[in-house]
Amino acid sequence: MNPILETFPNPRTGRNYTIRVRAPEFTCLCPKTGQPDFAELVIDYVPDAHCVELKSLKLYLNSFRDRGAFHEAVTNEILDELVSLTRPRHMRISARFNVRGGLYTTVTAEHRSPGWDPDSPVDESRAEETA
Repeated sequence: MNPILETFPNPRTGRNYTIRVRAPEFTCLCPKTGQPDFAELVIDYVPDAHCVELKSLKLYLNSFRDRGAFHEAVTNEILDELVSLTRPRHMRISARFNVRGGLYTTVTAEHRSPGWDPDSPVDESRAEETA
């Protein structure tokens, strides 16, 4: 588990609710060229016992800026790390990478706890965007 990341207790464990975190300035390096790749990460999750502490999340995401990583690998690595840390009921990460060589790439990775079925649908894709 990454030592940078921290959690705090979920204040409403009896309720299914969605937390959306947007990170519009995510950066890593292309492992082929060494050039920076820029992306917006959108992390949606339904917490169980723990929520991720935001300052630690920011520092964790910033730690990728000097690392070479393929888009697919880095998206799944972040999901795996956050799932291991918080053990959410559900988590989805979408990484929308800026244009590179005329191509835009979006990678979406998802985790659902075994047996978790919300009483009422929690649709993260419809959560309101805020600027």
